[in-house]
Amino acid sequence: MMRKGMVRFAAVLAALCAAAVFTACEKKEGTAGKNYILKMSTQLNETSIMVQGFKAWAKAVEERTGGGLKIQVMASATMGSDEDVIEQALLGVNVAVLTDGGRMANYVKEFGIIGMPYIADNYEELRKITETTAFAGWDADMARRGIRILSYNWYDGPRNFYANKPVRVPADLNGQRIRTPGAPVWARSVAAMGATPIAMPWPESYNALQSKAIDGVEVQSTSAYPARIYEVLTYLSKTEHFQLANFIMVGEKWYTSLPEDYQRILMEECKKASYENALQILAAAGDYEKQMAGKGMRIVEADKAAFKQAAEAAYEELGFRELRDTIWKEIGKL
Repeated sequence: MMRKGMVRFAAVLAALCAAAVFTACEKKEGTAGKNYILKMSTQLNETSIMVQGFKAWAKAVEERTGGGLKIQVMASATMGSDEDVIEQALLGVNVAVLTDGGRMANYVKEFGIIGMPYIADNYEELRKITETTAFAGWDADMARRGIRILSYNWYDGPRNFYANKPVRVPADLNGQRIRTPGAPVWARSVAAMGATPIAMPWPESYNALQSKAIDGVEVQSTSAYPARIYEVLTYLSKTEHFQLANFIMVGEKWYTSLPEDYQRILMEECKKASYENALQILAAAGDYEKQMAGKGMRIVEADKAAFKQAAEAAYEELGFRELRDTIWKEIGKL
């Protein structure tokens, strides 16, 4: 009897051990209890709606991995410039950064098209473009260059021209020094639409406007309102020339060091958070425009057809016309 009891005990113990091993493997997929941390860098400050979206993403990832993968959101450029963080990511450091097609075009040229004027007229069109077979091919090229894009669909709204004169047609921008980010795609596009592009970090724009070093800016309302642009400029001209798509990238070396289930969760939750955050951005953009109007800013409806025609010169110069038409055909826009 004693021997039979010991056999049964040994069998139960073996079963319990097997169950424990199975549970551990199911939870961590071979991580042996290892925890991972990803530092998410952005130039945006803590009050940004998009930063709140990053925090929602972080919370979802931590919950789904049982704390095995945590994302630390590092706002207000505390980790340095985006270019510096991208370099760290390429070296395999556990960092992510909010970036855009202009910067990513330095690695895969075709990505620059997402920053071209009027490539999309709204967020839904923008989403369709990032889900095309063309984008899928570029995504694979990017991974081969050491970069993993977690989501292409972070969105900060349409960009408009802000100045001290109304801008209804491209000719109204002649002689106007307009601040724009330094990416060549944006600078050449702004020039094609009639302005003189001035590359400048966004935080320097307010003082540059005060000192008249520049005449205006082109920016989305979710940045214009918090920066109090209505204090130094009078007109918001609704050209909606860029639909501001943003990407979140990590280094392929770090990404592939994660267990496969963590890779999947990281990307799934990033895409989910980006869409939910975009809806919040769209609602806030209209509210910010109303608040700026309440503070004296005059809102002008621009002739978008005229600006679209002017922007064609940028597509020709940068060699994006044929690629644009191919993408538009795929999404049913052409």
